[in-house]
Amino acid sequence: MSISLSTANITSDLDFPSYVGSLSLRGCNITEFPKFIRNGRNLFSIDLSNNKIKGQVPDWLWRLPELSFVNLSNNSLSGFNGSLNVPPESQISSVDLSLNAFQGPLFIPSSKYLNYFLGSKNNFTGEIPLSICGLSSLQILDLSNNNLNGSIPRCLETLVMSSLSYLNLRNNRLSGILPEIFQNAKSLMSLDVSQNRLKGKMPASLVGCSALQVLNVGSNTFNDMFPFHLNSLQKLQVLVLRSNKFRGKLHNADGVWFGFPQLKIIDVSYNGFFGTLPSLYFLNWTAMSSKSDDNMEPEYMQSPSRNYYFSLVLISKGVSMEMERILTIYTAIDFSGNQLQGPIPDSVGLLKELRILNMSNNAFTGHIPSSLANLTNLESLDLSQNKISGEIPPALGTLSSLEVINVSHNQLVGSIPQGTQFQRQNCSSYEGNPGLNGPSLKDVCRDIKVPTPPQPELMETKEEEEEESFSWVAAGLGFAPGVVFGLVMGYIMVSYKHEWFMKFFGRSKQRTTRNH
Repeated sequence: MSISLSTANITSDLDFPSYVGSLSLRGCNITEFPKFIRNGRNLFSIDLSNNKIKGQVPDWLWRLPELSFVNLSNNSLSGFNGSLNVPPESQISSVDLSLNAFQGPLFIPSSKYLNYFLGSKNNFTGEIPLSICGLSSLQILDLSNNNLNGSIPRCLETLVMSSLSYLNLRNNRLSGILPEIFQNAKSLMSLDVSQNRLKGKMPASLVGCSALQVLNVGSNTFNDMFPFHLNSLQKLQVLVLRSNKFRGKLHNADGVWFGFPQLKIIDVSYNGFFGTLPSLYFLNWTAMSSKSDDNMEPEYMQSPSRNYYFSLVLISKGVSMEMERILTIYTAIDFSGNQLQGPIPDSVGLLKELRILNMSNNAFTGHIPSSLANLTNLESLDLSQNKISGEIPPALGTLSSLEVINVSHNQLVGSIPQGTQFQRQNCSSYEGNPGLNGPSLKDVCRDIKVPTPPQPELMETKEEEEEESFSWVAAGLGFAPGVVFGLVMGYIMVSYKHEWFMKFFGRSKQRTTRNH
């Protein structure tokens, strides 16, 4: 029997039938852990998510004999009250502790049936416990957004070789290298170790992750060349190398891009990549060139609670944000913050499914490719901080899907396109291009004046006004010294009379005193 009282107001002394198997108290404004659950001898599923529960998780919870699914996410729980010891006979297979206030060492129930453990967005500290490597059934492990430190345990190789499909260690304080533990990781679909303190080179063993769809190592200090050795990963859809120390060129010696046929999101921004991009650079980017029928997010991306999806932090439309279910809707290229030069390849116009294109903060030259007009799904275009010259192609005005445009600080000239999406941008989107002009720009940027030749009548009037102004100035200059001279002489005379008066008055006063 199942009971769902979600969004209802529940009291802690509720009379709870012991025969209930599934209980959902999601979003009921509960502030204390319900003690009546202790009587649920047949409970196999408990959902207490989205409440206001504070304090400790009671130790008796993990001893409920049939308990399999536990969702305590999105509360204010802070500890475990001695509940760190889970009975060996435990049936627990799924635990969601995310979005709480847990502190101290990481707690993971040592159940041999555990498939899903979600502990993200807490304040767990210390190292990743080695006991985690003995969880032979674990498929999803999300420890992101905590304060875990130390190195990534090499014993995780046991998990990635057996059952682990999803590993998220994002935004912690993990250090050291990313170990060579992926030789036979044929079930691993997503690996996210971004926003840590990892260094060294990309593991060569990643080529063994034949099912890998998401690889995110952004915001670390990896020091390596572009990982072309991973081009054998035929299912890779997301590759993020952002904010590291990667260097070199973004293409092989022959200038051809190959491999990664399913790539939908690539972010290599803020590294040390340099060189030019060949004219046919985007020729083989098939997943961004045509709409795929297979764009449903894999089932493994969802936890049994059905409210957890794979997410990725992206710079979208100039804003850093965490996006969920990106594999179903997003295609993005971010090459910003490198040392790329030469023209932007015309072949970029082949990427008809592209939504975000960021080439800013490089040294690109040449013109803006007119082929960009083919990108009818493009929502954000950033070409700022380059050396691009020429006019903005008028055909870009037909891109009705564009929401954010930034071409500032280049060498552009002429008018901006007439499309409303160009005219509703902020003035900052066009600044730093002295050659941009025209009525359309005047409407957007009131402070940028359109140069117009002066009319003859206006010139004559202006000359007359200047002559008249000069006459007044000359008169003023002639009059001013006279005024100053008069004032000085007046001051001298007044001072002299005052001195004479005081002397005369003083003598008269002395005579009067003597007579008396």
